[in-house]
Amino acid sequence: MFARTLIASTLIVAGLSAPAFAGECPADKMKADAVKPVSHGPKGVTDKVLAAIDLSKEKVSLNGHMMRVRKLEIQPGGIVPWHSHAERPALIYVVTGEIVENASNCVVPIVHKAGEVARETHATSHWWQNNGKATVVLLSFDIQSDPNDKHM
Repeated sequence: MFARTLIASTLIVAGLSAPAFAGECPADKMKADAVKPVSHGPKGVTDKVLAAIDLSKEKVSLNGHMMRVRKLEIQPGGIVPWHSHAERPALIYVVTGEIVENASNCVVPIVHKAGEVARETHATSHWWQNNGKATVVLLSFDIQSDPNDKHM
């Protein structure tokens, strides 16, 4: 709840409309290990940390955890490689464009469009691809526990 409130507040302050949660896997298309890990490396994607807060110094006292906001830009044909959110929950706000998520627990690709928010929980393993002709811009709000985790 804290993360959802933080994102909604951030987007309203930034002058954006209230977020709509992105499409999720249809219930009848969910299946464990539906998509296997792929070895694609990052392609045509930049990942920039815009701000971070050390949560060990906040009232929640989460030692070793950082709350971050990152901006990802994915060029046409670009790929955010396979990764897991087992240790790094995140909310992804799609600023511009349309992007496809290939999730481990869904037999069909999930399309995310501008203005939507995608939820990435401990159960999420996936990779993303920009199949369009325009650059996709995402804002990632995540909780990082491993400072050496270089996954997008």
